[in-house]
Amino acid sequence: MQITFASYNIHKAVGLDRRRDPERILTVLREVNADVVALQEVDRRYGRRMAVLPLDMIQASTDYVPVPMSMKPDSLGWHGNAILVRKGIDLVEAAPVPLPVLEPRGAVRADLMIEGRRLRVVGMHLDLSGLRRRHQVRSILSHCADCAQRVPTVMMGDFNEWTRAGGCFREFDRDWQVLAPGRSFPSRRPMATLDRIIVSSEWDVLGTSVHHSPLSAVGSDHLPVSASLVLPKF
Repeated sequence: MQITFASYNIHKAVGLDRRRDPERILTVLREVNADVVALQEVDRRYGRRMAVLPLDMIQASTDYVPVPMSMKPDSLGWHGNAILVRKGIDLVEAAPVPLPVLEPRGAVRADLMIEGRRLRVVGMHLDLSGLRRRHQVRSILSHCADCAQRVPTVMMGDFNEWTRAGGCFREFDRDWQVLAPGRSFPSRRPMATLDRIIVSSEWDVLGTSVHHSPLSAVGSDHLPVSASLVLPKF
């Protein structure tokens, strides 16, 4: 069973041209063409935390369905984090993952059913502080460990970690593989691998990539990253 996962910090749909253009973001998502997408900065930060990607626009112009996660009626996600799944993928359960924070940060979890297999997806946007990032990763790992059952898991998002293998990535033991698809920030001239995908030991990795197109180069300050994974048969 081959599945493509992607992560994209959409910068509240404000591009390098300073225009808020949700349709441009949705076009980039269609270019990436992943099965499951974790988005960061998908809601406005203040006030009613309104979604910058309107639900009706997502449903009308893509094959995605947002995982219901909002704690606020006008939001798409939780602290700006959201998960989109391709139509036809079944949602088993979903929950926000509280993180130790001083600034608004969060993570979201969705358990999905694809071709009869249950799997878990966690999307996140971690802190700027290195010590706090490590505490946040521990909280996410503890949350998953406390779930009713262990299932193949993919964690992805903007880790805000500039080191390639140290920092918060030290929290992942040998049961996890930290993937670095490539430089994704800043989008115009990428220098840092801030956007990562981390997979549990059940997955085989076919490949990873950074999506660089004319639209993605200006649509946000991050580029989307993706990984093609295979879940072997029982």
